[in-house]
Amino acid sequence: MGSQAPWNVWDERAAMRSPAAAVAAAPAAAKAAPYLDDAAQLIKSVETFIFDCDGVIWKGDKLIEGVPETLDMLRRMGKRLVFVTNNSTKSRKQYGKKFETLGLNVNEEEIFASSFAAAAYLQSINFPSNKKVYILGEVGIQKEMEQAGINFIGGPEDADRKINLEPGQLMEHDKDVGAVVVGFDRYINYYKIQYATLCIRENPGCLFIGTNCDAVTHLTDAQEWAGGGAMVGCIKASTKREPLVVGKPSTFMMDYLSNKFGISKTQICMVGDRLDTDILFGQNGGCKTLLVLSGVTTLKTLESPDNTIQPDYYANGLSDLLKLAKPVV
Repeated sequence: MGSQAPWNVWDERAAMRSPAAAVAAAPAAAKAAPYLDDAAQLIKSVETFIFDCDGVIWKGDKLIEGVPETLDMLRRMGKRLVFVTNNSTKSRKQYGKKFETLGLNVNEEEIFASSFAAAAYLQSINFPSNKKVYILGEVGIQKEMEQAGINFIGGPEDADRKINLEPGQLMEHDKDVGAVVVGFDRYINYYKIQYATLCIRENPGCLFIGTNCDAVTHLTDAQEWAGGGAMVGCIKASTKREPLVVGKPSTFMMDYLSNKFGISKTQICMVGDRLDTDILFGQNGGCKTLLVLSGVTTLKTLESPDNTIQPDYYANGLSDLLKLAKPVV
């Protein structure tokens, strides 16, 4: 393994391929997925529903119509509900408060954010206690690292850092940084980019971990905003390194969930609004998949001959599960 430290090992079980690689490996365009006209049968066929959050449960800070009633119905039917988000700006505890604010009763143990996935991955490879993580991201990643007992630097504390580019300027960096975690960061700046770049390029065996590579995100319900992929892309370009992606569509979180709850993946239905993250996440994990058109993906995109990712079913929104299953509920 050359100069790399022995703990810097590619975990085959985690299948950390990038979204671009996953899409490239997808099959050729097939017949468009059918509309979910038999929700009762789908509900009966699975024991666990995994939901994306942005575009499925809410948009920005606005709850999507019909969601509370649908979740209540599924719980009454004895289904396990899990909520998975690629947004790393919050920790699981912080997301729990957001669910509460929106009037949804969701336990912290049912929430899995990519901020948590980054910490869980480092724990899974026994990240050395004498090493540090440099965070290019927001407070959610910090809180999950704290919870996992992992040393870190960077994050929001570097939001106002500037570099005075004078002749001969040399930027120092911590040689004990053994991993750089890059997530969505509304306060990204040149200092953070350079610091992360130096750690990855100059510290032997330093890991480059991306929480996700989403092109866009829903910061408000008015429009789409540049997503975490923009930040990961910066560091990918400056280091010429591919990241280990722990969020969707990587199967790391699916494997983690399956092991944690003892769930057979064939008994899971992944519900999301994005083809190249949510639906591919479910397909990579061997689950049933349901696309909802309440977020990023439109029916036109789904039915386009250029689209190579087809879910098992599609619906207009999560509440279609309630409407179409009512006769048997």
